Amino acid sequence: MLVNNSYNEPKVTAAIGALVGPPFKLSQRWQLGGIGSPKLIISQSSIEIHNLLVLDHNTNSCNIELRPKGIIVRFRSLLETYALIIPYYKLHLYKGKASEYSVYMDQYFVKVYANDSVHQFFRKLRNEKNRNTPPSIEDL
Repeated sequence: MLVNNSYNEPKVTAAIGALVGPPFKLSQRWQLGGIGSPKLIISQSSIEIHNLLVLDHNTNSCNIELRPKGIIVRFRSLLETYALIIPYYKLHLYKGKASEYSVYMDQYFVKVYANDSVHQFFRKLRNEKNRNTPPSIEDL
């Protein structure tokens, strides 16, 4: 779900909470070693996200926040904040090139460049996805 998250709207906040859960508590954030990614530079994106990013001439960047049942990918365009809400069961992570990660959900995707701290964050993200995804029918 791609939403404009610039303003405090209770309906949008409730929808986000229903999909990916409430934010982690402070003690859980400490246990995880932080829940936010470093600044991620976007190399490529789906057409819906690309159409928002080309409206201004700033560097296309985003960040990812971990939630109990999913992630939120946030980026800015024209002084507006947009959020791509991805539950873990719809999240697909790919590492195509040595220095690039891809985050997919349905028709949306974002590809970001990677360095050492980004590799550590995506390792943490992959572990959280594995911990929170129910077993598939083939595993039973």
